[in-house]
Amino acid sequence: MSTASHPGLPASAIVREVGLRDGLQSLPVVLPTPSKMDWIDAAYAAGQREIEVGSFVPARLLPQLADTDALVAHAKKLPGLTVSVLVPNVKGAERALDSGADLMLVPLSASHAHSVANLRKTPDEVVRMVGQMRAARDAAGSSMLIEGGVGTAFGCTLQGAVPAQDVLRLMQALLDAGADRVSLADTVGYADPAAVQRLFTEARRIAGERLCCAHFHDTRGLGLANVLAALQTGVSRFDACLAGIGGCPHAPGASGNVSTEDLVFMLQSMGIATGVDLDRLLALRGSVDAWLPGQPLHGAVWRAGLPKAFPPSRGASA
Repeated sequence: MSTASHPGLPASAIVREVGLRDGLQSLPVVLPTPSKMDWIDAAYAAGQREIEVGSFVPARLLPQLADTDALVAHAKKLPGLTVSVLVPNVKGAERALDSGADLMLVPLSASHAHSVANLRKTPDEVVRMVGQMRAARDAAGSSMLIEGGVGTAFGCTLQGAVPAQDVLRLMQALLDAGADRVSLADTVGYADPAAVQRLFTEARRIAGERLCCAHFHDTRGLGLANVLAALQTGVSRFDACLAGIGGCPHAPGASGNVSTEDLVFMLQSMGIATGVDLDRLLALRGSVDAWLPGQPLHGAVWRAGLPKAFPPSRGASA
């Protein structure tokens, strides 16, 4: 269903908070577990209903995410919250199944070079791994969703150009291997709106509604423009990090994901419902500012404030 004022755009959109995983894993500090739980509670109170709380990776590699089990258990107490985790391997998938999370996101880099550097597997080896995860999920009788996230979809700092046909082939391969749905990510911030519209149009032609989410970084200031381009193809779920924290270890100097508060502001300004109370979200952003002193935080709405003409309730209910 489209909005009356913006024909062709979704009437509502979902903003999935990924700051607790994608944001914090890139920072040199470890946020205490109680603060992370407060973050989850405040995001939920602000109306967010999809949160990626962590990743099942060895604690020696990412101590920032060592408490993912505890965060899943805490988040599962909140009614109606979809709790997702990132899993890079079969062992991580087994831990995710044991945790009771609602969704596991399996990252796949369309860039061969990035895939080997990031996961020590080729893209096709990751596809085969997803087949193993699907078999484990089904054997456990679990209803957990498996989302295959195709990263470096618009290029790679290690490999350079990533052909669109590679991205689309791997996306289809993930679905064939047993992923319930797929998403596309501009991992290193190379995308522009025209490229987004071309790739997402082709991807939706192949995957339809199973193409469920877009993940953009604001490396060169095009994050929100890329969101709008994806919206125009019918995508209505977007990853975002509060305060735009994070980045990519293979993209030195890159800022993090699109800022959650800026994205919610843009959507609600356009009359696209998000279910999020922006005032509460900005209050949470203030807490994150206090929890992460000295860390690079981003976001235009935080610096400039809300305009007087901005209706507080506009777009606030999905």
